Amino acid sequence: MQLFSSIRYPLAALLLFSQNLMAQQPVADGVEMADRMRADGKIWVVVAVIAAIFAGIIVYLVRLDRQIGKLEKEVKEKQKADSVRA
Repeated sequence: MQLFSSIRYPLAALLLFSQNLMAQQPVADGVEMADRMRADGKIWVVVAVIAAIFAGIIVYLVRLDRQIGKLEKEVKEKQKADSVRA
Protein backbone atom coordinates (compact mmCIF):
# COMPACT_ATOMS: atom_id res chain seq x y z
CA MET A 1 0.00 0.00 0.00
CA GLN A 2 2.86 2.35 0.81
CA LEU A 3 4.41 1.82 -2.63
CA PHE A 4 1.17 2.76 -4.36
CA SER A 5 0.80 6.03 -2.48
CA SER A 6 4.42 6.97 -3.15
CA ILE A 7 3.91 6.48 -6.90
CA ARG A 8 0.47 8.07 -7.12
CA TYR A 9 1.42 11.73 -6.62
CA PRO A 10 4.33 11.91 -9.11
CA LEU A 11 2.23 10.02 -11.64
CA ALA A 12 -0.67 12.44 -11.23
CA ALA A 13 1.68 15.41 -11.64
CA LEU A 14 3.20 13.87 -14.75
CA LEU A 15 -0.23 13.33 -16.28
CA LEU A 16 -1.32 16.90 -15.54
CA PHE A 17 1.80 18.50 -16.99
CA SER A 18 1.93 16.22 -20.03
CA GLN A 19 -1.47 17.42 -21.26
CA ASN A 20 0.05 20.72 -22.35
CA LEU A 21 2.88 18.96 -24.16
CA MET A 22 0.61 16.58 -26.06
CA ALA A 23 -2.04 19.12 -27.02
CA GLN A 24 -2.19 19.88 -30.74
CA GLN A 25 -2.46 23.35 -32.14
CA PRO A 26 -5.60 24.01 -34.22
CA VAL A 27 -5.05 24.21 -37.96
CA ALA A 28 -6.08 27.62 -39.30
CA ASP A 29 -6.57 26.61 -42.93
CA GLY A 30 -8.24 23.27 -42.26
CA VAL A 31 -6.92 19.86 -43.21
CA GLU A 32 -5.65 19.98 -46.77
CA MET A 33 -6.03 16.25 -47.42
CA ALA A 34 -9.65 16.21 -46.26
CA ASP A 35 -10.50 19.30 -48.29
CA ARG A 36 -8.95 17.74 -51.39
CA MET A 37 -10.81 14.46 -50.88
CA ARG A 38 -14.10 16.32 -50.45
CA ALA A 39 -13.46 18.32 -53.61
CA ASP A 40 -12.68 15.16 -55.60
CA GLY A 41 -15.64 13.27 -54.14
CA LYS A 42 -13.34 10.55 -52.79
CA ILE A 43 -14.40 11.15 -49.22
CA TRP A 44 -17.43 8.94 -49.92
CA VAL A 45 -15.12 6.09 -50.85
CA VAL A 46 -13.44 6.41 -47.46
CA VAL A 47 -16.83 6.53 -45.72
CA ALA A 48 -17.99 3.45 -47.66
CA VAL A 49 -14.86 1.48 -46.75
CA ILE A 50 -15.18 2.36 -43.07
CA ALA A 51 -18.90 1.47 -43.13
CA ALA A 52 -18.09 -1.87 -44.79
CA ILE A 53 -15.48 -2.65 -42.16
CA PHE A 54 -17.89 -1.84 -39.31
CA ALA A 55 -20.65 -3.88 -40.97
CA GLY A 56 -18.26 -6.83 -41.28
CA ILE A 57 -17.31 -6.57 -37.63
CA ILE A 58 -20.97 -6.44 -36.58
CA VAL A 59 -21.86 -9.47 -38.73
CA TYR A 60 -18.89 -11.37 -37.31
CA LEU A 61 -19.88 -10.56 -33.73
CA VAL A 62 -23.52 -11.55 -34.31
CA ARG A 63 -22.47 -14.90 -35.81
CA LEU A 64 -20.02 -15.47 -32.98
CA ASP A 65 -22.72 -14.72 -30.41
CA ARG A 66 -25.07 -17.23 -32.02
CA GLN A 67 -22.39 -19.92 -32.09
CA ILE A 68 -21.48 -19.31 -28.46
CA GLY A 69 -25.17 -19.40 -27.51
CA LYS A 70 -25.58 -22.72 -29.29
CA LEU A 71 -22.54 -24.17 -27.50
CA GLU A 72 -23.80 -22.92 -24.13
CA LYS A 73 -27.16 -24.56 -24.78
CA GLU A 74 -25.46 -27.86 -25.63
CA VAL A 75 -23.34 -27.73 -22.48
CA LYS A 76 -26.41 -27.03 -20.32
CA GLU A 77 -28.31 -29.91 -21.92
CA LYS A 78 -25.36 -32.24 -21.38
CA GLN A 79 -25.02 -31.17 -17.74
CA LYS A 80 -28.76 -31.67 -17.28
CA ALA A 81 -28.56 -35.17 -18.80
CA ASP A 82 -25.55 -36.02 -16.62
CA SER A 83 -27.32 -34.85 -13.46
CA VAL A 84 -30.38 -36.97 -14.30
CA ARG A 85 -28.19 -40.08 -14.70
CA ALA A 86 -26.46 -39.56 -11.37
